[in-house]
Amino acid sequence: MSDAPDTTTLEPVPPSPAAQPTFLDRALDNLRTRWREIAASARGAVGAPPRTHLPKEDAERLKEQIEACLESRGGEVSARARAAQLGRTYLALDPQGRRNFLMMLARDFDVDREAVTEAMATFQAAADPVARGHAERALRRALEPPRLRLLTQFNALPEGVKFLVDLRAELMEMARDEPLLQALEDDLKNLLRAWFDVGFLEMHRITWDSPASLLERLIKYEAVHEISGWQDLKDRLDSDRRCFAFFHPRMPNEPLIFVEVALVQGMSDNVQALLDPSAPVCDPKSADSAIFYSISNAQSGLAGISFGNFLIKRVVDGLATEFPNIKCYATLSPIPGFRRWLDRTLERDGDAVLTSAEAERLAGRLAELEAAASGGPAQDEAPDESPLLARALARPGWHEDEDLQTLLRGPLMRICVRYLTTVLTTGHGRPRALDPVAHFHLTNGARMERLNWLADRQPKGLQQSLGMMINYRYRLGEIDTNHEAYSGDGRIIASSAVRALGKAG
Repeated sequence: MSDAPDTTTLEPVPPSPAAQPTFLDRALDNLRTRWREIAASARGAVGAPPRTHLPKEDAERLKEQIEACLESRGGEVSARARAAQLGRTYLALDPQGRRNFLMMLARDFDVDREAVTEAMATFQAAADPVARGHAERALRRALEPPRLRLLTQFNALPEGVKFLVDLRAELMEMARDEPLLQALEDDLKNLLRAWFDVGFLEMHRITWDSPASLLERLIKYEAVHEISGWQDLKDRLDSDRRCFAFFHPRMPNEPLIFVEVALVQGMSDNVQALLDPSAPVCDPKSADSAIFYSISNAQSGLAGISFGNFLIKRVVDGLATEFPNIKCYATLSPIPGFRRWLDRTLERDGDAVLTSAEAERLAGRLAELEAAASGGPAQDEAPDESPLLARALARPGWHEDEDLQTLLRGPLMRICVRYLTTVLTTGHGRPRALDPVAHFHLTNGARMERLNWLADRQPKGLQQSLGMMINYRYRLGEIDTNHEAYSGDGRIIASSAVRALGKAG
């Protein structure tokens, strides 16, 4: 997905990279500034700021501050001030200091297992329903780690929820090989999942008239098709385009996830044509198709907390009301895992992925190209034993050689359909598509409609999926049925055209 701005009236002026602080630096400076006044009343209890790498003796002082926070010494206002000071302290630490801080939080503010054992014994000994109810509530409290109460206090601070979202993004990286931090990360994920329930989220359309700071965030967060600048963003927000995002009331200026839509005639099969800045602007009322060409999660700290499916359904409902002539709701989606899977498959199966006729024709063309490059047939060099497909795809500009890409089109599309429709992994005990984008749209009730050859010739598209893209189509009357087939049985719904491609050859 991508975004772009305008060069007419009141165009936002992008910051100069050489003269301006980075987007993240400005955000952190703003957060420290906003919390400074709140934290001021806690400074007397905190003492000197810790060293940036947070050695053990400094961590012990911070531990005392956290205990004071949890005990609410001096009341809720003081606890809020201490939380603000803790947040400012964390932001001032270097990477090692932050890791030490989080390790201390994970280790020293975990569940009190002796208290849990005692509460369990009381519950098991309860003789009547009233006593059992009291004991059950006590057991529930004992099972809640104190660090959760500390993290919850940030909810009361300006931008405190955003701080926790960014904290989890850092924690996810640190927790990969550290069980203590994994438990802390899981606690924070569950807390954020409750706060970011879809019932709390608000969907808003983003336009060129939206605040410049929000438009800047779109450029920063676009994860599918890079936005090349303000004019590119403006084009993507033109009258025949739509951009919608989910927001949380406690993060009103931060999109959580956004989708970019093109209102066109016919189902798009090429992303460069779809985003061509020189293409004429269409009358949206004449459009018969809405193409979702980019969906970007804007907050890495909310990974694993899904609300993209709700956004798509809300957008479809809104567009159906605004443009009753639209009959086709489809994506133009990347296939990000295909090339990686294909390379592994070629290492294992070699030329067995090709028919004998395909292998013969491809070998002949490669021999011609290699002979031309060397000035004649090689006499003394050992023949290249790597798989034919691997040799062809290793050639720079293979997609611009008409003869070569014609030979590759049939086998690569057949193999890609195999990847999309039959290569499954197991998630939560149920089969699911290995490709993450396929899994997302199939879970939402779409079907695989059409595979498009060389639909994205940009380096990223060629690297990830050899330029292929796929349309997932949302038929309003089939969404629930398709969702149940995939989520319940792992059955992938695909059009007859897609299925036929998988059998060709």
